[in-house]
Amino acid sequence: MRAMQVTAYDQPLSEQELEMPVPAAGEVLIKVDACGLNFGDLLMIKGTYQQKPDLPFTLGMELSGSVAVVGEGVTDLAVGQRIAAYSGLLGLAEYAAIPANVCVPIPDDMPAEDAAAFLVAYGTSHVALDYKARLQPGERLLVLGASGGVGLTAVELGKLMGAEVIACARGAAKLEICRAAGADHLIDSETDDIREVVKSLGGADVVYDPIGGDQFKAALRACNPEARILPLGFASGEVPQ
Repeated sequence: MRAMQVTAYDQPLSEQELEMPVPAAGEVLIKVDACGLNFGDLLMIKGTYQQKPDLPFTLGMELSGSVAVVGEGVTDLAVGQRIAAYSGLLGLAEYAAIPANVCVPIPDDMPAEDAAAFLVAYGTSHVALDYKARLQPGERLLVLGASGGVGLTAVELGKLMGAEVIACARGAAKLEICRAAGADHLIDSETDDIREVVKSLGGADVVYDPIGGDQFKAALRACNPEARILPLGFASGEVPQ
């Protein structure tokens, strides 16, 4: 089978011919239909991600496809069943052998591309806003980088959870995407003072930050007492302190 592999750090991916994997006990062999690509994948290529697999490795954290072979001991998945999975690796290949317990059945009417791009973005936002921040109805949620993958899902989920959502992104076109996703207030990170705008709206109870750097500092200064701030990433290049 074909696979796109990282064979050297900070170099282009290399297409390789590999032997078809055989699922071990507790695993399934997936015929991959689509693979989601994330900022973490880019860091993996550079060798700067928190996980550093041994070279060479097949890139691709999340995938969707159908079950081709069921390994020993797997009883809750069947051949032909459509699934999505956060596999951590292996997505950029024609087939992947992965643990059955990371596979999630997907609806028949959900496109493979949507399923493959769902787990990291929506999973990150749901764990952050619900499990960690305990976002409550009526609270004010500030989302930085709101037009990006995880940011936009935070806008959507924040609204579904009953929050008043302030979306911060760069430029009118990106802010319009945030408005369409349900944002109540919009901040242009290029021209607006994040701290002043958020404070004028009553301050932030929860901050969702995949950006870091100066935007983190501005958001921190706009927080209400007992607010929760969630550093999820550092797209600015500066890790929040």
